[in-house]
Amino acid sequence: MHVDVVVLPRDLRPGQLVGRACAVFDVLRATTTMAAALAAGVSEIRLFGDLDSARSAAEAFGGRKLLCGESRCLPPAGFDLGNSPGQFTAIHRGTTLFMCTTNGTRALLAAVEAEVVFPAALVNAAAVAEALMNTGRDITLVCAGTNGEVAGEDMIGAGAVIESLKGSILTDQARKASRSFIAARNDLPGALREFEGGKNVIAAGLEGDIEFASRLNSIDVVGIAGGNPLTVRRLGN
Repeated sequence: MHVDVVVLPRDLRPGQLVGRACAVFDVLRATTTMAAALAAGVSEIRLFGDLDSARSAAEAFGGRKLLCGESRCLPPAGFDLGNSPGQFTAIHRGTTLFMCTTNGTRALLAAVEAEVVFPAALVNAAAVAEALMNTGRDITLVCAGTNGEVAGEDMIGAGAVIESLKGSILTDQARKASRSFIAARNDLPGALREFEGGKNVIAAGLEGDIEFASRLNSIDVVGIAGGNPLTVRRLGN
């Protein structure tokens, strides 16, 4: 099994993901929030590349719904919730989320060419690794980045998944991600605070989101993305 890492969605080449299994990382915070929402019993998460599309789709939906996401780390005007993983509880069970974020949802939309796509984070790294291995396919791990720049926390997340992909053949970029995780794993919250994404979250008054996102393998739930609009549902449902 061959494993590659793509550090930004814009680096993907046409056809690069065809036939491969893909995991997408936006550790701070979208893919962490998706894992938390699914663990809380959310039915599905519909993903959008811009705020207006998310708003319009939510307005047209007749069932139990929540509009969630962020712009500059904070909930956009008219949104029910932001992009914090700790905001989801059992009261949200059965709800459909309509979600748009600056980096994460767009990265997942960029990966739709893959045979199978999983949102991934530190909180469910081992579970995502198992799901990837179960596909029997070569693997590409895609990092969402922060405002078009490489995000160190996403590389650490990719490295955490690689740590559980024993016996895989790694590209140079995959080995770099693995080393990033190994260097940070004894103090994941401290590492995440040092990157631009962490500093942005702290400046927004949401430092608790860093603590949540740093809880390695705390969630044994994996989402799988597919359909149109691209929708994340709990794997196995």
